[in-house]
Amino acid sequence: MNPKRIMIAVDNSACAEKAAKTGYDLAKTYHAEVALVNIIEPIPANVNPDMTLTPVFLETYDDSEENSHVLLKEIEDKYGFGVKTTYLSVMDSAAHGIIQQSDEWGSDLIVIGTYGRTGLYHFLMGSVAEHVARKSACPVLIVPNKYEEKA
Repeated sequence: MNPKRIMIAVDNSACAEKAAKTGYDLAKTYHAEVALVNIIEPIPANVNPDMTLTPVFLETYDDSEENSHVLLKEIEDKYGFGVKTTYLSVMDSAAHGIIQQSDEWGSDLIVIGTYGRTGLYHFLMGSVAEHVARKSACPVLIVPNKYEEKA
């Protein structure tokens, strides 16, 4: 495998940091470009009687979109070092948004972190990484939270 377009799914977590570092390391090895994707999960909105969203919801979304771009810029600055990077920030459910953005951008590989939860929590909530791996049209590299890089 020689990926030329690597999508790295990130949020504001330690496992996403590990995925970002791994994804950028792969991009440097294969001279690939990167798309950093951050999914803004919808907040349940109150709907007014005239069927419009409340201003609070729209303000929250604008703030989330701005925060998302700040996060993507911080990750690129920390790990990118000259790798061509595209920012993708959309409102969607996590797994669906990652898969859709991957398809639209034309990823050869998706890199995603996982919290490594098991048991009842995993049963009830599922795993975004697992869902992406099952539904993606391209290979998915899942970087576990317990992963420690060897010196």
